[in-house]
Amino acid sequence: MLLDRLRKIVQDVDSAPNFTAALDTMVTSVRETMGTEVCSVYLLDDKTNRYLLMSTEGLNPESVGTVSLAWNEGLVGLCGAREEPINLDNASAHPKYHYLPETGEEKYNSFLGAPIMHRRKVLGVLVVQQRDNRKFDEAEEAFLVTLSAQLSGVVAHAKAIGTLEVSRTAPRSNVTRIFTGIAGSTGIVIGRAVVMYPPADIDSVPDRIAEDVDAEIGLLEQAVASVRQEISDLNEKMVNTLMPEERALFDVYLRMLDDNALPSEIIEHITAGNWAQGALREVIEEHMQTFSVMDDPYLRERMADVRDLGLRILAHLQKQEGSGLRDFPDKSILVGEDITTAMLVETPLDKIAGIVTVTGAANSHMAIVARALGLPTVVGVGDLPVTQLDDTEMIVDAYQGRVYVQPSRLLRTRYKEIIKEERQLIAGLDAYKNLPTETPDGHRIALYVNTGLMVDVARGKDRGAEGVGLYRTEIPFMLRERFPGEEEQRAIYRQQLEAFSPAPVTMRTLDIGGDKDLPYFPIKEDNPALGWRGIRITLDHPEIFMVQIRAMLKAAIGLDNLQVMLPMISSVFEIEEALHLIHRAVMEVQEEEGVPIVMPRVGVMVEVPATVFQIADMAQLVDFVSVGSNDLTQYMLAVDRNNARVADIYTPYHPAVLRALQIVVDEVHRMGKPAGICGEMAGDPATAVLLMAMGFDSLSMSASNLLRVRKVLRTVPYAQAQSLLAQVMQVDNAAVIRSLVEFELDDLGLMDLVRPKNKG
Repeated sequence: MLLDRLRKIVQDVDSAPNFTAALDTMVTSVRETMGTEVCSVYLLDDKTNRYLLMSTEGLNPESVGTVSLAWNEGLVGLCGAREEPINLDNASAHPKYHYLPETGEEKYNSFLGAPIMHRRKVLGVLVVQQRDNRKFDEAEEAFLVTLSAQLSGVVAHAKAIGTLEVSRTAPRSNVTRIFTGIAGSTGIVIGRAVVMYPPADIDSVPDRIAEDVDAEIGLLEQAVASVRQEISDLNEKMVNTLMPEERALFDVYLRMLDDNALPSEIIEHITAGNWAQGALREVIEEHMQTFSVMDDPYLRERMADVRDLGLRILAHLQKQEGSGLRDFPDKSILVGEDITTAMLVETPLDKIAGIVTVTGAANSHMAIVARALGLPTVVGVGDLPVTQLDDTEMIVDAYQGRVYVQPSRLLRTRYKEIIKEERQLIAGLDAYKNLPTETPDGHRIALYVNTGLMVDVARGKDRGAEGVGLYRTEIPFMLRERFPGEEEQRAIYRQQLEAFSPAPVTMRTLDIGGDKDLPYFPIKEDNPALGWRGIRITLDHPEIFMVQIRAMLKAAIGLDNLQVMLPMISSVFEIEEALHLIHRAVMEVQEEEGVPIVMPRVGVMVEVPATVFQIADMAQLVDFVSVGSNDLTQYMLAVDRNNARVADIYTPYHPAVLRALQIVVDEVHRMGKPAGICGEMAGDPATAVLLMAMGFDSLSMSASNLLRVRKVLRTVPYAQAQSLLAQVMQVDNAAVIRSLVEFELDDLGLMDLVRPKNKG
């Protein structure tokens, strides 16, 4: 019974039209469910560091928005400070009790408070009170704690989008709003938001000012007329298939499309200033909220009908408006729920300055391409109000994973100074383009570039990359609507191989699955990170693997700089099976082309812990080993770095990660084979110092990081790096390790290459 009531309260709160209504719904429902006389919500204001009474049922309503407590004052302050429930049968007898005469609470004796927490931070306190001198029982306490946890997301979102102020008045529109996510590609940019949204995704349609109201109404009327005709055609088509009562739904749809029904409501919103698509979204959202709180199952089912009609109208509006054709001003910042690689590369890249997404992964292909293009990117900004941001000024600080919406003049000035300093720093790195990566005491290490698009090749060569350490062959697959054929692949691979010849080009075989789905080959799994991905897919589909290997071999004819790398290896058997297929492909191509085909060097990626502890066995079978540091760190720590709740636990400085890397290098070298590494660790100047000290033969990174890493490694003596490594290997705390490394670099005057100073 309590569980059903909990679900209903959460549903009602989520469906509330605004934040104030959500709080009022919460206190009313909790008081009624728990049978208490008072329920109140106090929220902590960051500016004053005081708890403000934001909503109450039972206390004096005039005290709402005016009564407050210091952060450490009263039982509310005690609950927040201790970060745990406070349950008292005689509140006034407690030494921390603070009487608030304005509330009229003196007649209530029992007190139960639960902190409202979000990501380890106290946002407020949810309180129930009663006249009787009694302690609330365990079930009641658990219920309130559960509700406060549910409320935390609502409060955090309200704070993020600026609807939570110290009073219950409407927030000022010019207040700077700060959002936090995960850095996908480092850098800083100031620009204007361009909201990107996929076709027929009504939730992502942004608000936009209607420049010509009559024209927008005309577009809507055309779209509605087209949908009416579709529904009528469907009705006629089903005359001999469905019973009359089953076809009644079509009549319901047509009534909803009557001029006095949905279209009339949408026109009201257009007249109020929103464009047709935004007005449609607003009306559909209003109906969704209305239906969602209804108890009648039949009426709640009508939600799906309204949404279906909305999507049909939207599809016609988008056809008419050519919504894919957008104006991109200079320094456009792409903003969206999710922006795919295909969406990104279809934009005029010379106009794009940064990217911000609600979902997405720090190591998604979009983020990887953004790094290659040097576009500051922040992903996983869960609270971002996308539909409100079109053409809004923003600052993207992708070093800190922060997004500032409508930044103040002071903030803008500060970041302009930082951007100027960054440009001067990068300009000073040009001198390192053609220098070898050699330490002051003579230790050499190869720096390779990661590629996926041809733009990566140009940038990598310009910055003096010594070859390609990772070519992501899945990117050409992702940019098509079907699997590319053998000749298509051959032409793409030839460009990469020719561009760097005679330097090595390491091509990773198709690595899809996890967060890298192909639109024409979807993989639906409960736990994709531990599922069907990488080599597991291509060995199950040898027809895909063989076509790719044959294309690589043909592309390398006359160049002989091809290296093949196998992803997501977890057993010796997988290597043996892949090698068998590669040998077969060599013989087939040799026979087909009539020329000798050189067997390419074959390597494995170390991405899962199982590979770490079998690396000596595996190294005997291949020519080289390359660590995929992003996945290895994720699997070693059992942390999804793209999950905002645990992303702060993901760190390459974790002692287990560093020790695993040292094991890999030592074992691979013991087998007489070279060891390389790619991923975030290789491109971070700070961790690159540790990797060099471990003995890695090569580092492969985004082109945008090459010169930073080269300068640092040419500055830090190898002996000093080894001494630092020996020191950090004795430390059991990732934060301390990071501090030690950064202190060493700061002492050498290199910290500006890791991150800019004086960030705002």
